[in-house]
Amino acid sequence: MLKPGFLRTVIANVLVWLSASGAANAASSVAAGKAEPAVRPALAAGSLGLFPAADFRLVPGTCADCPTPKEALWYFRDDLIAVPGPGAKVAGFTDGVAAKEDVRRWYAAAGPEELQARPPLIWVGSPSVITDARLQESGNALRLADGTVTRFAVTPKIPANLSYYDASTAKFFTQRPLRIRGTVAQGVDGKPAVTARTIWPQDYVIDAAASKLSPLAAGETLSGLVRQADSAPRYETRLLWERTPGQPRNWDQLAALGVMLNGSQGDDDEAHGGHFAIVTGRGNARGEWSDWLVNNFYNLDSFSEKGIVASMVPMDNYLMDLNSGQAYYRPSYMLVALMRSDRAVFAYQGAIARVYNHFYRHDFRYRHAGANCAGISIDTLRSLGWNIPARGATSYAKAAAAYPYMALKEMSFDSGKSSFDYLSEEQTRLYPAVAFDAIGNDLLQLVGAQPAGRSAASAYEELLKSEVEAIIFVRIPQIPSSRAVGSFPVASIDEYMQRTPADRAQWKIVPVGPRPFPSEFVSAATEPATQNNGALPVTAGLLLAGILGVRAVRRRRARKA
Repeated sequence: MLKPGFLRTVIANVLVWLSASGAANAASSVAAGKAEPAVRPALAAGSLGLFPAADFRLVPGTCADCPTPKEALWYFRDDLIAVPGPGAKVAGFTDGVAAKEDVRRWYAAAGPEELQARPPLIWVGSPSVITDARLQESGNALRLADGTVTRFAVTPKIPANLSYYDASTAKFFTQRPLRIRGTVAQGVDGKPAVTARTIWPQDYVIDAAASKLSPLAAGETLSGLVRQADSAPRYETRLLWERTPGQPRNWDQLAALGVMLNGSQGDDDEAHGGHFAIVTGRGNARGEWSDWLVNNFYNLDSFSEKGIVASMVPMDNYLMDLNSGQAYYRPSYMLVALMRSDRAVFAYQGAIARVYNHFYRHDFRYRHAGANCAGISIDTLRSLGWNIPARGATSYAKAAAAYPYMALKEMSFDSGKSSFDYLSEEQTRLYPAVAFDAIGNDLLQLVGAQPAGRSAASAYEELLKSEVEAIIFVRIPQIPSSRAVGSFPVASIDEYMQRTPADRAQWKIVPVGPRPFPSEFVSAATEPATQNNGALPVTAGLLLAGILGVRAVRRRRARKA
C-alpha cells in the first residue's frame, strides 16, 4: 500500500511537469503574438515581487536539487514552492553570525548582483493562475477570459480553521473580475473544473491616473486613518504625497516598498495586536499589486490553525488564500512608497532573505515579544541603516512588578517572564500598529511630507529621501465569510486588556499543537527552544518579594504590639 506522503509527492511532481510544459507553451504563444491564455502555469508570466517569475521553477518541497536550505524545504515538503532556476545568484547567509549583524556586514559590501540575489524559497502553493475570470451567479461555475465556462469549487477548509468561505463570500466575488491560483483538472464528465486556493479581486488596484493627491490634513494621523470607523468597509487608496504634484504620473515599473498592517481578529483574543509584514514589488500599467512579495513571519514551532507557514509569499496568497489569507479574518492597511530607483527595495528583500536563512535554521526563534513579525521586520530595516525612531518600553517599573505577580498568580515562571517581556520591550518591536505608525511617520518626515521633517543620517535614508516618488495609503476590507468581523489592531497593553475578558478563562483562543524542530537539523548555531528567564526579571522579582516580606513582618509586629 502506498503511503499518503508518497502519493502527494508523486502528484506534486506531475503538477510541476505540467507547469513546465505549460510554461513553454505559454511562452511560445506570446512569442507568436497570440493572446495570453486564460489559464497559465503559475510561473509562466508575471513577477514574484521584484523578480521575473521566469527566474524560478516550481517544485515540491521534497526537491533534492534545490539551492535552498534543507531546513526551509522541510516545512514545505507537502506543497509547491518556487526556487531559483539554474545559474541564478541565490541569497545566502553567514554562519555563526547573528542575523542583524549579518545584514549590516552584507549591506556594507553588497554590489548589484548581491542585492538582486534570488530568494531561496517562495511559497506558491498552486500550479496554475487564471486571470480576468468571472464567478457566475450560481457560485459553482467560472467564466474564463476566452469565454470558456468551467465548473468551480474551492479548496477544502482546514479542520482547525474556525470559519470559511460561504454564500456571502461568493456574492462578493461575483461582483468583480478575479485572479485565481489553484488547479485545473478534467472532471468525470470530460469538462474542465477549477479548484481555487486563492481568489484575488482584480479591481483592487493602485491607479495612477485616478489617484487624487490628498495629504494628511491638520490633526490627521496615520494612526487615525487606521482607526477610522467605516459603516460600509470598502477597498480604497489615498495618495498622501508625491514628489512632483500636477505633473503626469507614470508609476509603471517603479519599485515598491510597502508596510503591511493587519488588524485585530474578531474571534481570537490572542490576536488583537494584529500582524505586520514588509512588502516589495513593482508598479505596473494596470495598477495591479497581487504579485508583490510579502515577507511573512510566524512561529515555526507551532502549527497554525489556518495553515500559515512563515515564508516569502505572493500578495494574493498572503491576503486572499482561502484558509490562510489575512483578509478573511481581519481588515488590513498598507503604506506604499513607489521609488524611481530599486536599490533600497532590493536591499530590503536581499537582507530579509538572509534573515529567513537564519530563521529556518533556528539560529533565532520567533517570540511574541521582541522577535515577532514587527520586531524581525523593523530590526532588518534598522540594520540597513533606516534609523526609525524608537518609542521606548511600556514601563520598566510595571515590568519588574508584573514578573513576580504573574509568576505567583499563575504559578508559572514562564507567565511572569512573558509579562516582563511584554512590558519591557521597545514598542515598535512589539506592536504591529506602533511599528506601522513609526515607519510611516518617519518616511513622511524624510521626504518632507510633514512639517517636522528630518535630514537623512545614513546612506539608506538618503536613498529613501531622494528616490521616493509617491506614498499611498491603502485600506483593504475584510472579505465577507462566516468569520466574525475584525477591527483595527491595539497599540498598547491597556487597549489589549480593554478588548479581552478580565477572566482569562473566558478568552476565545484557538489551541495549536507544537511543531518540534527536527533533531537532525540542530547545529551549534541553533537557539535552544527554552530561554533562560534572565537575571533582571528574577532580581526584580526577588527584590519585590523581599519588600513585600519585610512589610508583612512589620504588620505582624505592629499587631502584636
